[in-house]
Amino acid sequence: MMETLTLYISGMVCGGCASTIEKALLALDGVAEAEVSHVEGRAEVSYDPAKVQPAAIKAAIEVIGYAVR
Repeated sequence: MMETLTLYISGMVCGGCASTIEKALLALDGVAEAEVSHVEGRAEVSYDPAKVQPAAIKAAIEVIGYAVR
């Protein structure tokens, strides 16, 4: 069963930032969808908790230089 996680992200300044984060999230095994908005500073992530945990999702964002609040 899929779950949805909402994350608030600091450091995005343009659509390219949001796209970079989406690609990083979608590369994770277990993430089905990722919708990132630099305007809202937010990411909505649909994931399979049997395959990936919220901590790993947050880490994937932080490792590319953005802060998860």
